[in-house]
Amino acid sequence: MSDGAAFGEVAPATPTASRLMITFAVMSATLIQVLDTTIVNVALPHMQGELGATSDQISWVLTSYLVSSAIFMPLTGHFTDELGRKRFLLICIAGFVGASALCGMAQTLPQIVFFRLLQGIFGAALVPLSQAIMADAYPLHERGKAMAIWGLGVMVGPVAGPTLGGWLTDVASWRWTFYINLPVGLLSLFLASQFVPDSERRPRRMDWFGFAFMALGIAGLQYVFDRGNQQDWFQALDIRWAALFAVVGLGVFIVHSLLRPQQAIFDVRIFTDRNFGMSSLVIACMGLGMFGGLVLQPILLEGLLGYPIVTTGLLMAPRGIATAITMLAVGRLVSYVDARYLVLAGLAFGACGAWGMTYYSLDVTQINIIWPAFMQGIGLGLVFVPLSTVAYATLDPRRMAEGAGLYSLVRTIGSAIGISIVTTLLAHQSQILWNELGGYVSQYHEALVTYMRRMHLSPTDPRGLAVVAHEVGRQAQMGAMLAVFKVITYSYVFMVPLVFLLKRSTTQRAGPAAAEH
Repeated sequence: MSDGAAFGEVAPATPTASRLMITFAVMSATLIQVLDTTIVNVALPHMQGELGATSDQISWVLTSYLVSSAIFMPLTGHFTDELGRKRFLLICIAGFVGASALCGMAQTLPQIVFFRLLQGIFGAALVPLSQAIMADAYPLHERGKAMAIWGLGVMVGPVAGPTLGGWLTDVASWRWTFYINLPVGLLSLFLASQFVPDSERRPRRMDWFGFAFMALGIAGLQYVFDRGNQQDWFQALDIRWAALFAVVGLGVFIVHSLLRPQQAIFDVRIFTDRNFGMSSLVIACMGLGMFGGLVLQPILLEGLLGYPIVTTGLLMAPRGIATAITMLAVGRLVSYVDARYLVLAGLAFGACGAWGMTYYSLDVTQINIIWPAFMQGIGLGLVFVPLSTVAYATLDPRRMAEGAGLYSLVRTIGSAIGISIVTTLLAHQSQILWNELGGYVSQYHEALVTYMRRMHLSPTDPRGLAVVAHEVGRQAQMGAMLAVFKVITYSYVFMVPLVFLLKRSTTQRAGPAAAEH
């Protein structure tokens, strides 16, 4: 079975039992890969103490994984052709599981950074490979259902990651955030070896010149967005160098690919396909709405409201539940309803949920935390599945494998940009509000004197000043969050015109029978 059948042709019927095993094999591998983008975050302070690293040094545990994953993701099509889909998948799963075990056993910072680098290299292709395999295993009229199941793993992983990581760190140690991959990965490896069909092998030459500049550009871009806020952006020399590498690397790679498309790792002209190009742009823009709430809500719930990590996980769970339920429903709807209308409905739900978050406060009730996130979860489910389906609707079947890798790369970079925007706006707006609110702190301000008198303190008491400074910081951060939530709301509105540039999905049918003709 060739990659050309992956999205553009009706695949031969796969027995239901085998299809179930294929689904379980590739989705379990995908789940542990996407989990690893967020599961380690909450364990970083514990790693920092045990490995003797500074807060800046320990962040390389995240950066190394993200950068290596982004570099190797576009190579999915090349290695799928060179090795065959099944062999490449088995190599990726085995390498990821092995790297996870090494991360759990690491004793020094350089060791764990290097092993995380390996994790990113082997895990980069798991998401696009799983997408191609899932679509190939299901007939055309069930392709929406296949994309729903695939999207479920891709979207639920980042939501569940922080909660699962926090729980494992509390009950065991940070090492179990890596060891948890071993049983799931080994089961996935066994099932994939038994049930996943292979694809035709087409030998290709590696374009080392293009790869070098592509790697330089993607690494620079990912570094800028991942570390920019910590380094005060272009005030830092390393960020300026990384930005230069990104511009030069991507510029040279694009020119090289246009001049020699037959030798290039992938043909950049794939983005001239209107559906694929616009879908890629929309999914990149979704990074702000997709991960903005995920970044801010733990800060609100744990940092400002003082909820324990388990309660935080429970309050954030409805978002993932809503996404899961919606994806399963949309997987069936996408065969009957124009995908563009489903995406527009998803943007409306996402905007409504983000707008509801602009009414958060330090006195917000739990129900008012849950329902906006639930709305956003519905929106993500409505956008993700139809957009993943329509992205490949008009693409040349011979370009599907590299298309899946590039679509995943664009989504990854879009997420990095979205998280950078959120963290930068939060930091800058918090500083502005801190200065504004601090201007009202005076021993002659009657309201302040009354407030402190209730605590048997005075504005001239050092303890009183500490209490006021703490409260001003909380209020400033809360106000900054509300400003960021407004920006997220507007980002959904900005995407609406892009949806109208999409063509009608060719997978839409009058019914399942129509798909067989």
